[in-house]
Order: sequence, then C-alpha cells, then structure tokens
Amino acid sequence: MADRISTLVMFGATGDLARRMLLPSLYGIDSDGLLPDGLRIIGTARTELDDAAFRDRADEALKEHLPEGFFSAGVAQRFLSRLHYVTLDISQSSGFEKLAEAIGDPCHGVGIFLSTAPSLFKPTIDGLAAAGLACPTVRMALEKPLGSDLESSRDINDAVAAHFPEDRTFRIDHYLGKETVQNLIALRFANSMFEPLWNSAHIDHVQITVAETVGLEGRADYYDGAGALRDMVQNHMLQLLALVAMEPPSDFDATALRDEKVKVLRALRPIGSADAEATTVTGQYVRGAIDGAPVPGYDEELGRDSQTETFVALKAHIDNWRWKGVPFYLRTGKRMPVRETEIFIQFRDVSYSIFASRGATTRPNKLIIGLQPEESIELRLMAKTPGLDRQGVRLREIPLDIGLANAFSETRRRIAYERLLLDLVEGDPTLFVRRDEVEAQWIWIDRIRAAWSEKGIAPRPYPAGTWGPSAAIALTERDGISWHE
Repeated sequence: MADRISTLVMFGATGDLARRMLLPSLYGIDSDGLLPDGLRIIGTARTELDDAAFRDRADEALKEHLPEGFFSAGVAQRFLSRLHYVTLDISQSSGFEKLAEAIGDPCHGVGIFLSTAPSLFKPTIDGLAAAGLACPTVRMALEKPLGSDLESSRDINDAVAAHFPEDRTFRIDHYLGKETVQNLIALRFANSMFEPLWNSAHIDHVQITVAETVGLEGRADYYDGAGALRDMVQNHMLQLLALVAMEPPSDFDATALRDEKVKVLRALRPIGSADAEATTVTGQYVRGAIDGAPVPGYDEELGRDSQTETFVALKAHIDNWRWKGVPFYLRTGKRMPVRETEIFIQFRDVSYSIFASRGATTRPNKLIIGLQPEESIELRLMAKTPGLDRQGVRLREIPLDIGLANAFSETRRRIAYERLLLDLVEGDPTLFVRRDEVEAQWIWIDRIRAAWSEKGIAPRPYPAGTWGPSAAIALTERDGISWHE
C-alpha cells in the first residue's frame, strides 16, 4: 500500500489533541513540502463551525503550540487553505452523508484519523461504512484507548475489521513516532558492537521509566476509569520493552518488525495472584510539592474518593533464550519529581578485574536512552583517572553522551505525530501497532489486574513530588538493584 491519499479526515478536530499535536504536526510536514499537492484536510466534530471558523481556530493553535520562530505566515496560509470542516454528530446518519459529500469520490484515496471514546468506535465505523467511506481506498487510523481490557479491545477490533482489513488499519502509539525510539532500532541493528552483547550473558537488567509531573490535566473521567497500568503500561511501555527485547527482524518493514515484537509480548511471563505482591507495586499520589509548589492529592483533584492507581512498578521476565533470567523493571507514575522517559540498560560487570590488586573497583557499563524531555544516548564506561598511581590505580565511570539535539543540530526536532501522520498519508504501517500486538498486551495486563482484584491489592499512598511508594524501592533493592534516578 504505497499510494498517497488525497483527503485526510480528522475526527475530534476541535479537541485538545488536534490543537496541540495534529494540526502543528501537519503544518510541520507541509512546511517541508511533504504533503501531496492538493491534499485536503477535513476536520469534523459536533461543534458547529464553517471552514473559515475552523481555519481561524487552527491558526490560533499553530501560533500557540508551534516552537518559537517556526511559524511562517506564508506556510500557514498555504496550510490553512487545505483545511475544511464538516459538523458531524455520530448519532445522526445525516452527518456522515455530509462528510461523504465533502470528501467526494473516495477512490482518490482517503485517510481517516479517529480519536474518540471507545464506546463510539463502532457507531462511527458503521456510519462511515453506511456512507460509502469504507471502500478499499480508505485507510483507518485509530488513536487509543482501544478498549479497557481484552474483551472490549476485541469488540473494537472486530467492528473495525468488519469494514477495514488489517492492511488498511493503522493503530497509533505515538511513542513509536519519537526519533529516539526509532534510534533504538538503529542503535541495535546498525552497529556491530551492541547486538553480540544484547542478551542474558552480558546484560544484567533493564529499567524503563515513564515519569510525569502532571496530574489529571482535564482527563479525570478517562484516567479514573483507566489508571496507570492501562493508560501507560499496556501500550507505550510494553512497546518500548518489545523494541528493546525483540530478535533482529529480517528487514525494516512492517511485517518483519511487528512479527518480532509480538513474539516478545507473547513470551512475557504471566503475573498472577501467586506473585503479584512480590512483582508489582501500585500507588496513588497524595498532597505534596513539585518544584517547591504545593499540589493536591489525586482524590482532591478528582473531587471524590477513588482506588485508581496513579503509579505502577513491575518486575517482568521474558521467557525465551535471549532474556532468560534478566529482569525488566517498569515504572510509571503521575506527580513524579521530574518529567522523564528513559530506557536504562545495565550490563554485567567484568568477570575478573585485573585492577583489584591495585585497589581499584570497577562498575558495570550502562546504556541510557533518553526519550523526553531531551532525546539522548549515553554510554557509561570505566576509565583510568589521570595520575602516577603511587597510591594505586584509580578508575572512574565516565559518560559518552550524545545529545541528539546537538548531534543533529541542523535538523528540526519533530513532533512524534509528524512521522505517523505522514506514514498514514503514504500508507506505511511499519510504526503502527498490529492487532495481535494489542491483544498480547491486553492478555498480560488483564492477568495483573485480575491478580490485584483477587489479592485485594490497593494503591499505596505516596506524596506528590516523590518517586512513588517505598515498596517500589524494595521491588528492586531485593535484587540488589537501585532505580536509576
């Protein structure tokens, strides 16, 4: 599927995601001349607007959310001229008919970006199909959440598959659009020094941390029904784990890459009620302070009592030849001390140190891949401290640090959605999630949630501005390991 589309339809075009991410991303692609000539972008939502009003809103969004100095009146004029708007109430078939009329002949290629509540996926898909917008030249991109468990996810995927086969379905995980995530693939498979060491014989453990300083941020209804495990671990963190742990794909294409990811997800050791207390920690933030400013607790922000977890730490294992015995520690939470997403890989220490007789101590090498707020790759190595060594050899850990913003200073830092929207336009599904991946993720997550329920495991309180409950520290310390902070 390599043909470009001629029309891109955005559901939820007046929402926060469109304002902060989608419209600025499409502007960025257009500024590089990568959108096809004549591509129309049709926004749709329940809000009553005409084309001019939608363009005014888009113009405001670009000026507010584009990086400083990137807005160009000339590029904006060209981009805004692509925008059109159709008011659509999903419960009314007339709205889909108006949308079909605005699109015209779908044989010229249509991409649909669907971001909606899970309960609205099926009626939206059915409405599109009834209006003739599910033909073989139409692609469907789905933004999360794709259900709340395996059963509801299958219901959504079945509804989509009834009209859009897998090769025309693009499930979005925006983490896969991040440059550093793609650089993880390049780091492993474009450098001969890493792959021979990328296994249990040389790697001691892996940590993946996604820390947020924010609280609910207007997402109270969704988040309280989801919690950290389903909101962050089920999709973003398991995708990162799969990319770290997968076998080398035969090619950098959609089938080969996703085949290897799903093998990892299916090899995740189930966490059941017998080991949930020893391998998982769940928490919820209470009042605290971040950067010296007081912040309310979760229940205060929500306005009611809740047992929803805002923090999760897990110890996972992958039961295959490459990773036997290597723990993968996952940690995510809201109201953490810093905003940070990183992959931390600690190698095993040297098997024998020739420097021990000289009083020197070695430390294991570490590879740290930073995704946000800054994109970086850091390799920590042992080096000799300069000197004549009359008091013994002194070794010190030193970083080889590559800040991608500096290494590629001539290249504009992109929003993750730019890559994904362009891939949707061009029909490249490599960085999108396949159905069997989604279901493998849900199977693992549902078992954890069932174990929590069976064992009566409730979130432990932790002050906002800290790294979660003390039990999260014990999760790694029992293995002689500390979280990288």
